[in-house]
Amino acid sequence: MALVEVRDVVKRYGPFEVLKGLSLEVEPHQVVCLIGPSGCGKSTLLRCINGLEPIQGGEIRLHGDRVSGPGVDVNALRRDVGIVFQSFNLFPHMTVLENVTLAPIRVRGVPKAEAEERAMTLLGRIGLDHKAREYPDRLSGGQQQRVAIVRALAMEPMVLLLDEITSALDPELVAEVLNIVRDLATDGMTMLLATHEMGFAREVASKICFLEGGVVHEEGPPERIFKEPASERTRAFLKRIIEAGRL
Repeated sequence: MALVEVRDVVKRYGPFEVLKGLSLEVEPHQVVCLIGPSGCGKSTLLRCINGLEPIQGGEIRLHGDRVSGPGVDVNALRRDVGIVFQSFNLFPHMTVLENVTLAPIRVRGVPKAEAEERAMTLLGRIGLDHKAREYPDRLSGGQQQRVAIVRALAMEPMVLLLDEITSALDPELVAEVLNIVRDLATDGMTMLLATHEMGFAREVASKICFLEGGVVHEEGPPERIFKEPASERTRAFLKRIIEAGRL
């Protein structure tokens, strides 16, 4: 059974239809990368899966259970589906340790000492345990994004959604964030990523989904999508990426 099932999902903002019956599946331990031009619906899809945006058609299932539409416990959904945004969204008035432990303590009811111990272990994995008592504005952008990833991991989610997590970073900081994602993929974390980092997507993805016009236009293993895409539209997109020196 797929861990995440998106079936014929429709998302509208007023008269503008962003997702037009989009369908995809994410298997356990799979890393699925969403690629495509700006405005194709990548970020919107992730927000719908996490329950941040209501959908107007279709359904989303997690482990076979419906997690979209009326009657869904959105808080329960977000305990199992973590999301990391491109703009970090750390609480500026809280230390790194407080940012990471807030949700496990408040939402999962984890005792403070246990939450802090796990947080320090996670921060140690990314080399930031020495920054635990610092506030976010004392960290670089790359460090803040790594903390944001750890904050999501502290909830021990079934699946992690990553929304263009390097787009707000200076180029020299991108690698340190991608290294964390690479390690998570190696550890078997189920992830769905929206990304413009084509070389990284080619390296880490189990499956590539090319979004165009609010649907999954083409999908498949990275070696096929990047070397022999079946669709002329996919070929045109990748040609521009290559010409821009991004693949």
